[in-house]
Amino acid sequence: MRGERGEAFRFERLEVWDRAMVWAKRVYDVTASFPTVEQFGLTSQLRRAAVAVPSNIAEGTGRFSSIEFVRFLEIAYGSLMEAVCQCRLAADLDYLPSEEHAMLRSEAAELARMLSGLRAKRQEETGTR
Repeated sequence: MRGERGEAFRFERLEVWDRAMVWAKRVYDVTASFPTVEQFGLTSQLRRAAVAVPSNIAEGTGRFSSIEFVRFLEIAYGSLMEAVCQCRLAADLDYLPSEEHAMLRSEAAELARMLSGLRAKRQEETGTR
């Protein structure tokens, strides 16, 4: 989404952020059918972890150094892994159909590769590891 003048924030130009937003929306869609008893448990926790992925990418672009940006990419990656774990639990509890679990897992694997690649690129640019 762009502002009135058509300009985009830096994070909105990143494909990994866009894909993370789509993934987070999918998580919201699939958790809508979770049992009501999980509203303040697994549903809430999984949604928070999924939203943290694009949020941390966005927050990282607002930092003034590549080192700080890399740290936020690492946090986004950690949140993604947390959400993948929670998706697995939801599937094991039969809250998440196997087809949807496989789709979320596949998309998460691609996001993980993208985050790792961007992290490595930024580290290379700054000479840090």
